Amino acid sequence: MAKGKPHINIVFVGHVDHGKSTTVGRLFFDSGHIDEQAMRKLREKAEELGKKGFEFAFVMDNLKEERERGVTIDLSHKKYVSNKYEYTIIDAPGHKDFIKNMITGASQADVAVLVVAASDGIMEQTKEHVFLCKTLNVGQICILVNKMDVVNYDQKKFDSVKTDVQKLLKSVGYKIEEVQFIPVSSLNGENVVKKSDKMSWYTGPTLAEQLDNFKEPEKPINLPLRLPIQDVFNITGIGVVPVGRVETGVMKIGDKVTIVPGREGTGVSGEVKSIEMHHEQIQEAIPGDNVGFSVRGISKKDIARGDVLGRSDNIPPLVSEFTARIVVINHPSVLTVGYTPVFHIHTAQVACQITKLLKKLNPATGETIEENPTMLRNGDAAVVEIKPTKPLVIEKATEIPHMSRFAIRDAGSTVAAGMCIDYVKK
Repeated sequence: MAKGKPHINIVFVGHVDHGKSTTVGRLFFDSGHIDEQAMRKLREKAEELGKKGFEFAFVMDNLKEERERGVTIDLSHKKYVSNKYEYTIIDAPGHKDFIKNMITGASQADVAVLVVAASDGIMEQTKEHVFLCKTLNVGQICILVNKMDVVNYDQKKFDSVKTDVQKLLKSVGYKIEEVQFIPVSSLNGENVVKKSDKMSWYTGPTLAEQLDNFKEPEKPINLPLRLPIQDVFNITGIGVVPVGRVETGVMKIGDKVTIVPGREGTGVSGEVKSIEMHHEQIQEAIPGDNVGFSVRGISKKDIARGDVLGRSDNIPPLVSEFTARIVVINHPSVLTVGYTPVFHIHTAQVACQITKLLKKLNPATGETIEENPTMLRNGDAAVVEIKPTKPLVIEKATEIPHMSRFAIRDAGSTVAAGMCIDYVKK
């Protein structure tokens, strides 16, 4: 199989109504990823709904409906191909969805584009999203100062927003000399794909050009093999076929593997017989590959979604409790000891109890501001101790960061996000 362009997951973040969806729609349209006819349909739909000018936003929102219905999305829509890379765009409508998308399932963003409206500057979610990107290990970030048309393409306005955002980025630990700021008007298509003649004072890249300037994320092939199970199928003539995405390491045909916790809670072992990706047999799977595979010696009832595969000489750790750094984003009141929400960790969803609040941190710098707090509120960052209600695989951020992140959800919304920093093995 011909090796395509390197793949990068990208997320567009920023305060509500600062123009994330419009930016993505404009990027797709001006680069020819969507044709005139499809765009015309969206324009008509927008006008019909009394939302003239929203047609670009509908590009992503159309996908949202398709996603909710579980229909496969036309690849070119979700994928954006630049000269150098193939991007998967993770749309981030509100921050709740943004976090769920980023931490659970397959989408770990490598790159974030933060959209800040020139007319508003930094708002509440702007700060939240920057901190989250840092906490969740999004290594590269670029800033679009959008709605430049609203401020008459004024360079002073751009510079003042840039200075503010640089302060914010610095406070959470981004290296500001590595962060590109681009003045855009997504609605009018200025500096998204086409260079704008209204801002001759700006000499840097457009958004489309910037997408070629990001660095390719390194594939963690040197780490131990970890493959969280997403689904298990029974296929006539083949037998049991687990499906999942390799997070770290390499899986080869003939590998002796162990899947934990499995039905017994102690793991089940077997040997990899075959691996398939995009309906083609492959000899080995590397990080980022979504694969189906068959394992000699494992039956359908032995394993389930949320279990994790590793090599039998390096079995994923089952933990009885773990310590994590969390950020409280959206709790209805206050978070106290004894709280038992659902944790979404790789493909697992497990109820876990918060057993100790160890310390409260300054959310911008990570310094301790209070030992053993009695409660946590929205916006607080903290170190806590957690006890899963059933066996769970999680890793330390210092050892296998890809397997350390999680979202905490309760009653349909994301309450907090975090990463594991230590654990006690079962």
